[in-house]
Amino acid sequence: MTTVAHCSSVEEALLRKSVLAGSGIQAYVPDELNAQNQPYVFTGATFIRLQVEDEDADEARRVLALPAEK
Repeated sequence: MTTVAHCSSVEEALLRKSVLAGSGIQAYVPDELNAQNQPYVFTGATFIRLQVEDEDADEARRVLALPAEK
């Protein structure tokens, strides 16, 4: 799995996940349940990861128009 974005909210991560799904790319938000159950930990932070399969990372970044993250 490759992290293609760090989001500041679950809603942002799910929106980006939906955009990727519309382009045929399966995406995952592994921090979704933690952020929903402990919102005070994630509030205002950029901890919510958006991940895709390694082979889809370049295309996902292109779809989201994001530079490569290190």
